[in-house]
Amino acid sequence: MKVPLSWLKEFVAVECSPDELAHRLTFGGLEVAQVRYLGLEGAELPWDPDLIVTCNILEVLPHPNADRLVLATVDYGAAQPHTVVTGAPNLFPYRGLGPLAHPLKAVFAREGARLYDGHAEGWVITTLKARPVRGVLSDAMLCSEKELGISEEHDGILLLEDEMPVGHPLRDLLGEVIFEIEITPNYARALSIVGVAREVAALTGAPLTIPEPQVLAEGAPIAGRAAVTIEAPELCPRFAVGLAEGVQIGPSPQWMQRRLVNAGMRPISNVVDISNYVMLEWGQPTHAFDAAKVVDHHLIVRPALPGERLVTLDDKDRDLTPGSASGLERTPLMVCDASGSLAVAGVMGGASSEVSSATTSVLLEAAIWEPTQIRKTARGMKLPSEASRRFERGVDYALPPIALRRALELMRRYAGATIAQGFVDVYPRPWQPLILELTTAEVARMLGIHLTPPELASLLQRLGFACIPHETPAPYVTVEVPSFRQDVTIRADLCEEVARVYGYDQIPPTRLADELPPAMQSPELALEQRVREVLVGAGLTELITHSLIDMNLVASVAPSEALEAHYLKLTNPNTPEKTFLRRSLLPSLGAALTMNLRERERVSVFEIGRVYLKVKDAWLPAEPRRLALALAGPREPEAWGPAHRELYDFYDLKGMVELLVARLGLTDRISFVPLTDDERFHPGRSATLMLMPESSGGKASPQRDNGQAPGVAVGALGEMHPAVRVRLELGVARAVFAELDLAALIAAAQPPTFRPISRFPATVQDLSIVAPLEVSATRVAALIRRGAGDLLEDLTLFDVYTGPQVGEGKRSLTYHLTFRAPDRTLSDEALTRVRRKIITGLERELGATMRT
Repeated sequence: MKVPLSWLKEFVAVECSPDELAHRLTFGGLEVAQVRYLGLEGAELPWDPDLIVTCNILEVLPHPNADRLVLATVDYGAAQPHTVVTGAPNLFPYRGLGPLAHPLKAVFAREGARLYDGHAEGWVITTLKARPVRGVLSDAMLCSEKELGISEEHDGILLLEDEMPVGHPLRDLLGEVIFEIEITPNYARALSIVGVAREVAALTGAPLTIPEPQVLAEGAPIAGRAAVTIEAPELCPRFAVGLAEGVQIGPSPQWMQRRLVNAGMRPISNVVDISNYVMLEWGQPTHAFDAAKVVDHHLIVRPALPGERLVTLDDKDRDLTPGSASGLERTPLMVCDASGSLAVAGVMGGASSEVSSATTSVLLEAAIWEPTQIRKTARGMKLPSEASRRFERGVDYALPPIALRRALELMRRYAGATIAQGFVDVYPRPWQPLILELTTAEVARMLGIHLTPPELASLLQRLGFACIPHETPAPYVTVEVPSFRQDVTIRADLCEEVARVYGYDQIPPTRLADELPPAMQSPELALEQRVREVLVGAGLTELITHSLIDMNLVASVAPSEALEAHYLKLTNPNTPEKTFLRRSLLPSLGAALTMNLRERERVSVFEIGRVYLKVKDAWLPAEPRRLALALAGPREPEAWGPAHRELYDFYDLKGMVELLVARLGLTDRISFVPLTDDERFHPGRSATLMLMPESSGGKASPQRDNGQAPGVAVGALGEMHPAVRVRLELGVARAVFAELDLAALIAAAQPPTFRPISRFPATVQDLSIVAPLEVSATRVAALIRRGAGDLLEDLTLFDVYTGPQVGEGKRSLTYHLTFRAPDRTLSDEALTRVRRKIITGLERELGATMRT
């Protein structure tokens, strides 16, 4: 909200500097985002008091050589009048009329004045210099609002009110300080000049003067000439109406227009400007109806009828029925007459009853609306406004008659209106005062300061609370909450008010009475962080994608999974593309892979996040944590020297998974089983990651040929199916990805173990066996490790052969075996016994034979 200081000073005697006031307001909870100086020292372009002054325009003559220019004779307080060349359209009506009976007041700038260039885009500062214009010397100018930096208006010069003195520095008359305050939702009371004035008085101790508006009502009584019916009192606690007759529509006075501009609003006409002015001043929005267009002057407040429509002031035909077409969640509240709707209550008026140049009588409404109703209506119709901004936060129940008196009196003065005596004020739900008791002990507990009941009462009374201090049975204060403080509902709110007025910076810092308890480390989070560190160390980059997806993205990766019934759907999504909670990380990670590949040729990324799975007969879904990896592009980055530019493949991904499970202590418990029935992966180039059960001895048992996959599936990995690559529009010939059950891996993870480095030499032997094709290399390795025991330090498969030399249906697997003992050099006899044990196990379990 923009608050002009001159307007604020009408209600509170501000004596401190603008910067000091901004500091006080900010520390009191009203954050001042900016202090803007207009024409004063501190502004980007201050008005020079010697060169920019007020003047009288005495006569407007035609330019001898240009039809679009005139010569204005100006009195700016010097001995002789000055002639100014100008093309201001608002002076053309006075051209050639001779000396003006009522001189026009304007702003005169002499040569050397620094102004904004009115013809340039944006705000460009220029210095006024003398130059001939169509044969007439121009060494001064009459200024527009843009040239002075007041607004963007440059269609004519700025005309001042008649009472402005001549030859007076403009800086002293129109110079202004404007505070831009960030109003949070709980500070609705500060959405007005009066509200901010109350805060300033409370925080600075300055005297506060809030006069009671009065109206000179000389018309006939309103009784019997206007009526109000409220059919939904739960949504409209109060509705008041006044009547102004003989209204003359025209421009509002210059002083009012300037204040509206300084407060961030555009002047329109006197009636509209008065309504906006009163809203900014008091915080009560009003709405003017053309009384001639309201049947029997009878206003009815009711919910919209099924199928009802209204053309609003922005000339849009609005559907008032809740649903996807209108965007409304609930039925809006309407202000109507007997013929139909006239306005959307608290949001926007209708075109059928708007005030126009032909309007001669006005029904002026000031009402209180239920905040939630207004908020949902304004957001559903996408019609945020200054009025709805106030109504949806709560407006003071006492304001409608005050705002009506103020607005109607301004209409009497500046629109020539005759005001009817009295109001129609329907008040079905009067404000119920809230009484709270605040003890000094509660204040000490929450704020750490010790105040007596009279001191508490004094602080709260500065904010408008009615207080009665008590000393027995325990010190406390009885507090009555005023109607303009609807945000105060509990004792903690009162404590906050005490702290604001007392001064947050005055509350002494205190230490905790005890030491902080030791932080408890979460093992799950520690292991999750270890997973991140391992993958980042392997060269991957972590991504965070959105938890919400749409079915088109799911279908691009797994068409059979794109069934809405399987997914949790948001009732109020922000966008159509973010509607469903994901069941897998791969669709969103695949989309991220596509975007990254548009910018770079090589991408290796991972994501840790939750997926959301429906649980039968449960309100809330299961939210397991998953890990997804994706690799695409060349295996090695581009370099000047020789490099292998092969694309990432299945074995790169498998190696990263193996590294991860090794760091989690699960090497002996995982195996890879071919995956053949998954539409996301290329058949024959994918695998299921299996977690084998832990044996009683602490290690996983080797697999058995029982026709079933051993252990539990904890993930899938492999090359992306070509059809998936096409649907994702990946610009590479190959991409690989994986999704793992991170929760299961973390639950099975083993703490790291360490052993001393042996100082004895290692022995490396080769072992080549022939086994059936269906026997996996993983199972062979597990049996070798079991047979070798702790003496086996490393095992590497370095050759696989199939062909006539080993027989049909078989293959040869050749391993490097590295043996080492921690306490001795292994003898040949010991190695022979270990080797024989390994071979015996392979022959017995697999029917394998040694290849010679």
